[in-house]
Amino acid sequence: MNRRILKEYNKAGLATVRKQKLLDAGFNPKYFTHYWKNKKGQVYLFCYEFGFLEVQEPSKIKYVLIKWQTYMDKSKP
Repeated sequence: MNRRILKEYNKAGLATVRKQKLLDAGFNPKYFTHYWKNKKGQVYLFCYEFGFLEVQEPSKIKYVLIKWQTYMDKSKP
């Protein structure tokens, strides 16, 4: 279900959505398949090819949604 929800809200490959909106749709951030850490040290959690990162803004919590890119795969040369 998480993958379906992330795909629905991230049609362009990069999106920002209020956390509560995803939770209301049935999203559970505790379920993910793998993670990826960027150069800034931020850890994106992934449900297959769709990832999310929780970010805190002054008055609300949001998720930055991304899609897996080939440069994220460190197992390839």
